[in-house]
Amino acid sequence: MVDLKGKRALVTGGSRGIGRAIALRLAESGADVAINFMRNREAATATVSAIREFGGKGAMYRANVADEEGLHKMFEQFAADFGRIDILISNAASGVLKPALELTRRHWQWTMDINAGTLLHLVQHVTKLMGEEGGKVVAISSLGSVRAIPNYAAVGASKGALESLVRHLSVELAPRGINVNIVSAGVVDTDALKHFPNRDQILENSRVKTPAGRLTTPDDVADVALFLVSPYAKMIHGQTIVVDGGYSIVA
Repeated sequence: MVDLKGKRALVTGGSRGIGRAIALRLAESGADVAINFMRNREAATATVSAIREFGGKGAMYRANVADEEGLHKMFEQFAADFGRIDILISNAASGVLKPALELTRRHWQWTMDINAGTLLHLVQHVTKLMGEEGGKVVAISSLGSVRAIPNYAAVGASKGALESLVRHLSVELAPRGINVNIVSAGVVDTDALKHFPNRDQILENSRVKTPAGRLTTPDDVADVALFLVSPYAKMIHGQTIVVDGGYSIVA
């Protein structure tokens, strides 16, 4: 059992999919959990209700994490509601799915900013709310950071930048007792995958090639995120932990 009683967490993009699974796993382990969402208020409300069923405090904040003013207001409200923060899960992501030769400069800049740049601004806010005991930061990446996937040029590059940023942040923040790490998920059948034009092909290819014999689930990713925010991971800094049932090690 991982005991997170007394810990206060924020999960961006926490209303659905992987973010929701992580938020519920943290709440199940005793943490007070706030989630961030952008569009689907109904899903966010349902997630907060599920968080509160575990007995802790739950809250939700609507904000575009790529918007500096919106981010500032979100953390002002979080500070008013929770006082301090111990755990940040940076899960909210977006991006343009097109072949590289069809990408515009705007496509590129937007994708890089929302997927990599946002973590920098989140951490700058979070470190001001963490106490002397430090805290935990976990970002969510994907295998597209190291593998070429059709239509994934901008998003894959942004995830590669995210993983590099985590290493640099880790070096700066480890002396302050703050662990910064990444969970890189294999193919997970979430709403985000519905935007891929070749979704069915991706899912079937992953099922066939995954040694574990099934797709990775949001709960699989949540389990590893829980480990990384626990005391058992206190000496893990700047690492990318892959959760994919062995898919990425198969030729």
